[in-house]
Amino acid sequence: MKYPPLLLLIIISACTQPQTDLERWQSQANRVEIIRDDFGVAHVYGVSDADAVFGLMYAQCEDDFKRVERNYIWAIGRLAEVEGEKELYSDLRARLFMTKEEAMQRYETSSGEMKKLCEAWADGINYYLHTHPEVKPALLTRFEPWMTMYFTEGSIGGDIERISTKGVEAFYDKDEPIAQLIDERSAPTEPQGSNGFAISGERTASGKAMLLINPHTSFYFRGEYHVVSEEGLNAYGGVTWGQFFIYQGFNETTGWMHTSAYNDVTDEYLENVEHRDGKWMYQYGDEWRPVQEQTVTLKYKAGDKMSFKSFTIYRTHHGPITHKIGDRWVATAMMWEPVKALEQSFSRTKKKNYAEFKEMMNMRTNSSNNTVFADADGNIAYFHGNFIPKRDTTFDFSQPVDGSNPATAWQGLHEVDECILLLNPPNGWIQNCNSTPFTAAGEYSPKPENYPYYMSIAPENFRGVHARMLLPEVQDLTLDGLIALAYDPYLPAFEQVIPGLINAYDNYAGNYPNLDEPIEVLRNWDLTTSEESVAMSLAHFYGMELWENETIPADLKGNDRFHYFGTDLLDLKRVEHFVMAVQKMEDDFGRWDTPWGEISRFQRLSGDFNATFDDGKESIPVGMASSTWGALAAYGMEGKLNVKRIYGTRGNSFVAVVEFGEKVKAKSILAGGQSSDPNSPHFYDQAQLYADGQFKDVAFYREDVEKKAKRRYRPGIVGD
Repeated sequence: MKYPPLLLLIIISACTQPQTDLERWQSQANRVEIIRDDFGVAHVYGVSDADAVFGLMYAQCEDDFKRVERNYIWAIGRLAEVEGEKELYSDLRARLFMTKEEAMQRYETSSGEMKKLCEAWADGINYYLHTHPEVKPALLTRFEPWMTMYFTEGSIGGDIERISTKGVEAFYDKDEPIAQLIDERSAPTEPQGSNGFAISGERTASGKAMLLINPHTSFYFRGEYHVVSEEGLNAYGGVTWGQFFIYQGFNETTGWMHTSAYNDVTDEYLENVEHRDGKWMYQYGDEWRPVQEQTVTLKYKAGDKMSFKSFTIYRTHHGPITHKIGDRWVATAMMWEPVKALEQSFSRTKKKNYAEFKEMMNMRTNSSNNTVFADADGNIAYFHGNFIPKRDTTFDFSQPVDGSNPATAWQGLHEVDECILLLNPPNGWIQNCNSTPFTAAGEYSPKPENYPYYMSIAPENFRGVHARMLLPEVQDLTLDGLIALAYDPYLPAFEQVIPGLINAYDNYAGNYPNLDEPIEVLRNWDLTTSEESVAMSLAHFYGMELWENETIPADLKGNDRFHYFGTDLLDLKRVEHFVMAVQKMEDDFGRWDTPWGEISRFQRLSGDFNATFDDGKESIPVGMASSTWGALAAYGMEGKLNVKRIYGTRGNSFVAVVEFGEKVKAKSILAGGQSSDPNSPHFYDQAQLYADGQFKDVAFYREDVEKKAKRRYRPGIVGD
């Protein structure tokens, strides 16, 4: 058909006229289907990867918009606008590494494919806000694609959380050195980290490789999602709120479990700085270079008003100036390649086998994690870290080094093959529990003498000890057997602590007759935790009493402090600490023989960040225990809260077991449930299963998703 010139011009104009935001969102929503299963898990299907990301972000906002928003408020450095001046130096810390303008520039120079994903991320959230006008953001009423540059690998925070906000404040507000204050008698922080096990087919009933995905995070830190596209994306697992990639999970043929590495991947450089000709200069070798200076202005909430404070931030080629030691400025070097890190994080989810996965790892931007791996070809593997700078080993990089000496500079990055790497060890299993890689595969573990000292600085911990006790005995393992293994109730931290107490008591029994019964309970204890166990209650309060109130030699760290409590501490001190532990139980619970399940409880709070636990409200007993004591299935309360019971805030959160083969099989559990809305049926529907260690079946294939489907819809449309 031949069109008149004017009509043709109108048609061309209509076809080329840019879509409005709403038109673009609706067009993409029409290419997305979301199916919610019987536990509310969103299975997101898109035509393209970008469509799947759009749907994933929309679904995340449905489940917990507040946490999606807060993660980005924190990451981009605007938390003080919501929470006041106390967060000003958290915001400044974020800007030290990347300002808004720099984030925008990183986004603009990223590849076309990455831009599509970032745009879909923003569009999915913005379309959710458009279709849910009743949702009132705390700050971010519109999300922009460049914001993703702040949240590129690992968990929210990543390596930047290693930088003390106290040091930032001391330098930029007061021009003072940071005070190094260490209180050895402070209560133990509930351990962070994760467990990852990979089991080869020679030890499983099916002959197929298995993977345990067991992150220990703060509760409700991750949701559970399944994202699929016609471009080859088909990944299932845990997503930190606001991420557009599956962080810990699996696809049909590969699985990856990240454990926090605690590797030496950040370094502090002591800079020689002088003020010359009106500007700051720093020494590097024989030359003096200008310090990069930039002004940033931060807002902070002050009552009902918004106040402003400007800072001049400084950087050298080593990194931003983060604090001061003595009279020396300190620059902190860390991995900071946002675009490349984001590409690695997303591409990881689409790898089909070990060879592809290893090739992806050579991007080397995953700085905060180890990776335990398994695939459908039967491979099991372990990558200790990923981003590891090469250094001159004549320097001690565990301490600040002289930034003026070029010999202290990073000399590139270690290739993956130069790092600590395990592939198919003959023992048939691999474990990492944030512990040393030199015990990861029993007698087939890597040897420390084969690597630079800085390659691994992680000590052994009691979870690692526990795993190494169990895994050599594994045979004919099933998925249910792997769950039982991951929930084994033994607590190796008490192996010396409790016998040491009993021996001490036997030497002073005549002086403490009221301890006869509680000591007898511990004397007969098998060092396992359960809801019914009184011994677990006694051991926990005794262990906490020792940790909080006993001074130990300064050089004792990690497991060594428990050996000290059990073998070197004076007998009388052990008994006196136990007296205090028993007294606390009687004061708080009315009786010393209180079962653990009466003390250790699960109570899900509302999505309000200010909600607090309440001993008077409904809760359920939990038999798990803190990973401080070596519990693989970790469960503990962080901080001292205004309650007598222990309410879980950190530990087992999203957990999955996976078996690879012709078809992938998996089971999973999530603390509480998928939704943060107390009115949702999926706010609490996994709570009892979680407490009992009972996992739900994962629907991975479309036919299985259809069988479990309870609701299907497109973003913005209510649906059935």
